[in-house]
Parts: sequence; C-alpha cells; structure tokens
Amino acid sequence: QNYPNPFNPSTEIKFSVEHTGRATLEIYTLLGENIATLFDDVVEAGYYQTVRFDGSGLASGMYFYRLQSGKKSELKKLMLLK
Repeated sequence: QNYPNPFNPSTEIKFSVEHTGRATLEIYTLLGENIATLFDDVVEAGYYQTVRFDGSGLASGMYFYRLQSGKKSELKKLMLLK
C-alpha cells in the first residue's frame, strides 16, 4: 500500500514481485482512465522498489494503482485530499 494514504500532494508506493521479470505500475481514475505510468521495467524477485507519485496537478478524490507482474495483477486505492 502507499504511504501516506490519504496524501497531499505526494505519496510513496513500495512493492516487490514474486518472480523476476517486467513489472508495471499505473495510476487510474475512478472511470478507468490511465493517467500515469510510474514504473515499467524489469525487477528482481524479493527486492523492494519505491516509487513516488505526485498528485499536485490532479483533483482531490479516489484513484487506483495497478501493479502488474507476469500473470499477477494487484489493484489498490489511493486517496488524494487537498
């Protein structure tokens, strides 16, 4: 999960993957519109990656981030409060 959550204006998302390979981390609106790709690279299993998301140009509200690695996909909520 990201920290802090709710956040203003930025938050950090820390993640690791189970298997070495390409991972992508994308931010979506409630309507499913992709507004940012924060990470798209090859990562090694067991190592943590930390990505900062700056929401200063966005409206307050609920957003989602999707972490996809191999066949696994996780979806979590972000709350931006201004």
